[in-house]
Amino acid sequence: MQKTATIIGATGLIGKQLVRLLLENENFSEVKIFVRRKSGISHPKLKEYLIDFDKPEEWTKLVTGDVLFSTLGTTLRTAGSKEKQYNIDFTYQYSFASIAVGNGIPAYVLVSSVGANSKSSVFYSRMKGELDEAVSKLNFRNITILRPSILDGNRTENRYTEKMSIKIMSFFTHFMLKKYRPIKDEIVARAMINASLFQNEKLRIVELDQIFKLAEFPEAQ
Repeated sequence: MQKTATIIGATGLIGKQLVRLLLENENFSEVKIFVRRKSGISHPKLKEYLIDFDKPEEWTKLVTGDVLFSTLGTTLRTAGSKEKQYNIDFTYQYSFASIAVGNGIPAYVLVSSVGANSKSSVFYSRMKGELDEAVSKLNFRNITILRPSILDGNRTENRYTEKMSIKIMSFFTHFMLKKYRPIKDEIVARAMINASLFQNEKLRIVELDQIFKLAEFPEAQ
């Protein structure tokens, strides 16, 4: 039976790859994206909803489907403050997930981050850890949380520092600290889809090494 995918974060690095792959995937008959700006994508399977995350009363009833994919997120630099970043990375994601489970969506796949820990002294890691813990308590039938390291892909904005970090990390993590080696956006997106198709557990945390394997051999995970 074909599924309906619901996505937030569809215009981001992983989100774009996820949408493309889902539109090509025969297991999904419909792909619904909830975005703050137009994606520019046109496809018979695609339904795009322009929303204001601060006005859920306008779009709550539209949040339906078989699996919620969440790749929403921003950087501190783009957000402008820790408060604004927290609002996007935690509040919007948690609120949307709560609405989704309330509307009967049974499965949830979230992109978190390596090192996510609600007790961390590092703001970003603590924020991601808090979200992981919060959504884990929601009453989805299946929850998968992926924790990739630094993401490698073609971004719309120019992030020179991040590009240099990827090159440096790729060199050093080839020999050591492999848990922090960069990972391609498409690999994470493929792992997300496979997680939604081969998930039988209530909660599964997928660390970096497992993401690579899940993207290639879903049946074995």
